[in-house]
Amino acid sequence: MSSPSTTGIELKTRRPLVAEIVELISSMRFAIALLAMIAIAAVIGTVMKQGEASSNYLNQFGPFWYEVFRKVGLYTVYSAWWFLLLMAALVISTSLCIVRNAPKMLKDMRSWRENVREQSLLNFHHKTQWRSPLSRAALARQSMARLKDAGYQVKLVEKDHGTLVAAKQGAANKFGYIFAHASIVVICIGGLLDSDVPIRLQEWFFGKTPFTGSGLIAQVPPQHRLGIGNPTFRGNTMIPEGQASNTAILTRPDGVLIQELPITIDLKKFTIDFYSTGMPKLFASDVEVRDNATGKVTKGTIEVNKPLIVNGLAIYQSSFEDGGSKLKLKGYAMLGGEDQRFDMDGVVQGTTKLNDDYTVEWTGFRPFNVENVGATDDPRAVKKGRSLQEELAQSLDKHTGSAGKNAVNKDLKNIGPSVSYKLRDKTGQAREFNNYMQPVTIDGATVFLAGMRTNPADNYSYLRIPADDAHGLNEWMRLRAALQNPALRSAAATRYAERATVNASNSAMRETLQASADKSLSIFAGNQQGGGFMAVSQFLSKVPAEAQEKTVDAFMKILNGSLWDLWQIARAKDGLAPVSEDERHARFLQLATNALSDVALYGAPVFLQLDEFTEIKASVFQITRSPGKNVVYLGCLFLVLGVFAMFYIRERRLWIWLKDDANGGADALMAMSTQRKTLDFEREFETLKEKLPQSAA
Repeated sequence: MSSPSTTGIELKTRRPLVAEIVELISSMRFAIALLAMIAIAAVIGTVMKQGEASSNYLNQFGPFWYEVFRKVGLYTVYSAWWFLLLMAALVISTSLCIVRNAPKMLKDMRSWRENVREQSLLNFHHKTQWRSPLSRAALARQSMARLKDAGYQVKLVEKDHGTLVAAKQGAANKFGYIFAHASIVVICIGGLLDSDVPIRLQEWFFGKTPFTGSGLIAQVPPQHRLGIGNPTFRGNTMIPEGQASNTAILTRPDGVLIQELPITIDLKKFTIDFYSTGMPKLFASDVEVRDNATGKVTKGTIEVNKPLIVNGLAIYQSSFEDGGSKLKLKGYAMLGGEDQRFDMDGVVQGTTKLNDDYTVEWTGFRPFNVENVGATDDPRAVKKGRSLQEELAQSLDKHTGSAGKNAVNKDLKNIGPSVSYKLRDKTGQAREFNNYMQPVTIDGATVFLAGMRTNPADNYSYLRIPADDAHGLNEWMRLRAALQNPALRSAAATRYAERATVNASNSAMRETLQASADKSLSIFAGNQQGGGFMAVSQFLSKVPAEAQEKTVDAFMKILNGSLWDLWQIARAKDGLAPVSEDERHARFLQLATNALSDVALYGAPVFLQLDEFTEIKASVFQITRSPGKNVVYLGCLFLVLGVFAMFYIRERRLWIWLKDDANGGADALMAMSTQRKTLDFEREFETLKEKLPQSAA
C-alpha cells in the first residue's frame, strides 16, 4: 500500500460540533438576537396589560384570540416559559463569552508586548526619532523616569544590539468589557431570582394550585397555600383599621395563591388626604408588625414610596379600599302599583338577601365624590328637519337625558357619598348599581343620580330622579306607583276629562277625552319590559304621516295633563293636600315624567337610597420578598463600572527602541498606539514627542 501523498497541501481539520455550538452561543450575533427578542417581549408586556382577570382579556380579544394569547403566555409575559428561557439563554451566552474572552483580556492587560520589532515600530502612524548624546543605558533610564512621571508603567527589555523601553497606561480599560458583560449576567440572575420561577416549581412538582373559589382565607385548603419558606413572592393584603393579617394574596392567571407570612401586620390607623379634584394627596398607615417566631414588635408608618422593611420583607403602601363600612339604606319598590318602602342594612364586601329572587352584594362605598356636574346641552333639543319617528326616538335619549347618558361634564364638585352594589338573581345574572346619597343640581334641576351598568367594563348610565319639595324621593316614588295602578290611572283620566271639558256640555266629548287620557297613561305606563317614550313613539308611528304632527301635540298635551291629575290623586290617597300649580311643580312633573320613562331601562325591582353610614377604612399593602434585589444592585454597579472604564479609561501603549550610534551616543525610535484615536491622544503624543528627546538639565 502506498503512503498518503504529501504534496505540501494540508486539508483543514473540521472542528468538533460542540466547539462550533459553543462559539455560536457565545458570539455577539447570538447575544444581539436574544436581546432583540427580549426587547420585543418587553414591548408586548408594556402594551398589553399584565395579570388582568381572564374575563377582561376574553371581552377584549374574543374567544379565539384569547385562547391563542393565553397559550403563548402573553398575559404574563415576564413569567412565561419562553421569556424565562430567553433570559437563561442570554445568561449562558454572556457567561460563555466572558469565559472565552476574559482570560485573553487579562493576559493582554498584563502583557508588555515586548516582542515588537524595530521595523514594526517604523510602520506606526504615531512615531518619532531623535539622536541623544547620552549613552544607550543612560537614555533608557531617562526615558523610563519621564514616562513614569507621565503616569505610565514601564519595563526595560534588553534586545540584541538594542534596548526596548515598553510602557503602558489605561490597561484597566478592558475591565470595562468584563464588567459590562458580567453585569448582564448578574442582573439577569437577580431578575430570575425575583421571578415566579420558585412558585412555578411548586406548582409543577409540589401540587400547588391556584384557588378559584370564594370564602374566608383561613378556610382555603393547603394545596392553595404557600409556606413561609417560599424564597420569593410579591403579594397584596387588605387590612381594615383595627385588624391584622398574616397572609398575602398572590394573583395567578387562573386564580390566586395564599402566601403565609412569617409576620403579622396590625393596622392601627389609616390616614388619607385629598386634593380638591378628589385625587388622593397622601395616604399612610400606622402599623405594628409582629414577628411570629420571636414575638418582636416593630412599629412604623408606611407611606407611598416609603416601605417598612422587617425580616427581609418589604411592606409597601399600595392603595386603599373600603374595610367593611356599615350601611343603612331605605328601599323603594320600582315595580307594581303600590308605593312600598322598607329599611335595609348592609356591610361593604358582604351580601344581604333582598327576597327569594334577589341578593344584594355590597361592592363599594365612597364618603365623597368629586364629579363634573356643570351645565350641559339642552337635553330636550330636537333638530329641525327630523321625521316624527326620529324625534320621538330621540326623546328616549335626549328628552329624558338620564338612563341613556352619563351625568358628567367639566365643573368639579363634591356631590357627597355613594354606594355601589350588585343585584344578583337566582340564575346568577347581575346588574351593578351606583346610587348617590344626596341630590345633585344638574342643568338647573335638583335630581338624585341612580347609576346602572350590566358590564363591569362599561360606564354607568344614570337615571335622574327629581327631588321633591322636601329634597327627597317620596313624591316621585308615589307617582311611579300610581302610574302602575290601573284604578288610579282611570281616576286620573276621568278627572282630566272633567277639567278639560268643564265649560262643555257635550258628554260624548268628555267620554272621548277620558278614554284618550286613559289610553295615554296606559301606553306610557307600559309594563316591566316597556313603556315610557319608546312605547309612545311606537304607538304614534302608526298614525298617517299627514296627521302625525297634530296627533303628537294632542297626545303629549293629554299625557302631561293626566299625569298632573294622577299625581294629585296619589297625594289625596295618602291624605296629602294638592300641590300648587306653579312653575316649580310643573318643572318637577316634567323631570318626573322623564325619569318614569327610563324606569324600564334602569332594570331593577328596587331603588336603594343610602341613609346612614359608618365608614371603615382599609389599607392595601404590597408585601415582597426579593432576594434578587441586592444581586440586581450589584449588577448595576458592575454596569456603571464597566461603562465608566470603557468610555473614560483610554489604553495607550508606547515603545522606545534604543541603539548605540557611532559617536558614543544613542539613536531612539518612539512609537505610540491606542484603541481610540482622540484629540486627547494627539495632544499627549505631541507632548511626549517634545518631552522625551529633551536633554537632562
